[in-house]
Amino acid sequence: MEMEIVFPGGARVDALMGPHTVITNQDGTAPAPFALFLASIGTCAGIYVLSFCQHRNLPTDGIKIVQRVHSNPLTRMVERIDLEIVVPSTFPEKYHDALIRAADQCAVKKHLAQPPAFDVRTRVEALR
Repeated sequence: MEMEIVFPGGARVDALMGPHTVITNQDGTAPAPFALFLASIGTCAGIYVLSFCQHRNLPTDGIKIVQRVHSNPLTRMVERIDLEIVVPSTFPEKYHDALIRAADQCAVKKHLAQPPAFDVRTRVEALR
């Protein structure tokens, strides 16, 4: 997968991914990059919960994931992320543990557990 990160002006930094543009900003007019990173954890788990329910024809009305981020006040680094899958009282209890296992399949979470290597460099390109 390849994407371009561009600087359209001001504090904005966008990621171009095929036909999609992910807009980020540090001034509050769009999510900050780190907020999108955190959101990717919950939404990734959500994709797996949604898929689990859809494959079993279980209604998703009233289901949500509440994500809580706990940071170290000294280092400001995230130390723990809690994902709480909230289901309505009508959701079959026999599927509660299976929902947790589904959410645990999140690819973002798995990559955090085994992080990739990074290679950052510069390349000179002629102006057009």
